[in-house]
Amino acid sequence: MAGATAYAYTGRNSAGKLVKGKLDAPSEGAVVSRLQSMGLSPVAINEAGTGTGLQREITIPGFQHRVKLKELAILSRQMATMIGSGISILRTLTILADQAEGKRLPEIMNKVREDVEEGTALSTAMAAHSEDFPPLMINMIRAGEAGGFLDHALESVATNFEKEVKLRSTIKSAMTYPVVVLVMSLVAVVVMLVFIVPIFKKMFEGLGGQLPLPTQILVVISQSMVWVGPILLVAGILFWLWWRNNKNTEQVRKRVDRLKLRLPVFGSLFKKIAIARFARNFSSMIGAGVPILQALRIVGETSGNWVLEDSLGRVAESVRRGESIAKPLLAEPFFPQMVTQMIAVGEDAGSMEVMLEKVATFYDDDVEATTEALTSLIEPLLIAFLGVVVGGMIVALYLPIFQITSLIH
Repeated sequence: MAGATAYAYTGRNSAGKLVKGKLDAPSEGAVVSRLQSMGLSPVAINEAGTGTGLQREITIPGFQHRVKLKELAILSRQMATMIGSGISILRTLTILADQAEGKRLPEIMNKVREDVEEGTALSTAMAAHSEDFPPLMINMIRAGEAGGFLDHALESVATNFEKEVKLRSTIKSAMTYPVVVLVMSLVAVVVMLVFIVPIFKKMFEGLGGQLPLPTQILVVISQSMVWVGPILLVAGILFWLWWRNNKNTEQVRKRVDRLKLRLPVFGSLFKKIAIARFARNFSSMIGAGVPILQALRIVGETSGNWVLEDSLGRVAESVRRGESIAKPLLAEPFFPQMVTQMIAVGEDAGSMEVMLEKVATFYDDDVEATTEALTSLIEPLLIAFLGVVVGGMIVALYLPIFQITSLIH
């Protein structure tokens, strides 16, 4: 807005709750008018500056608050319910901005509301915050606006996100225990190497004699931890920072995603997860009336796997030349025959949305069963690993004890 100034405001809504936000307006009087039109009673209005010194808000790249998928699922469901009940979009956005949880989502919804209030379409206002609203959500809302079924499009978005949250929760809960056990075992090994082994080393040196080979190896590893440990720690932090900044680049995804699919046991799981997302997202977008080529591009980007995205890119090129969807899919080795055949049947019968939903449901159940089986397999393997590593260190430490009698005499 030309000539506008950013104002930070505090207002009280009809329920008596204090609401804070920012508005761009030419004057304080304009801010008051806009707050009153939003159903808020102004309490305080100040120019929003960046602040100085300790008052300045510090933002570290990569550490900003992000909107969680679960928050988006709740937001979509609430929007669908309110719009379907006849509440205007502007009033819906005002209510959601007031009651949204988290730190970032209320701020974003306030900005979206301001843009919509100025005449911008909801999908366009959300597209201005593409780092928080996924392309799937934006394009389905755009299709709903164009077709006059925004509430149904939002319901599809909410259902899709809810299933994705459930899928992620299943994987996370299945992998929590193995990861905790692995971390605890590594901590136990480091503690023994840094604190316990040096004590035993001094005791054995006082007795004299030659230490057994396993004990000598353990002592060398313990001594090297003094300089290897800090190096590994710094290298780990640097790698983590590099990974956060580069994990979404095409070069990294191309190599990492191919490697993930080749992993024993886990490769099959990663493939099933990608197919489940593809089928669910594609079904939702077709049901919302998103054009096929646009849907294929967005589904590839949101699949979470570069190999699948690359395959769908070739499929889209074939569709652009006038071919069906099923035919080029049959030529892609990534997709199992069951998936391509069901899509072909759905395409011929005009019920591809239903067939894709069945594929997604099948693979969701398959992923859940696979993660449970992996958990059952990984738990005893980790326990055995922990026993071998820690037990081997204890044996190596106590081997010289058997020589103490001869050393004393």
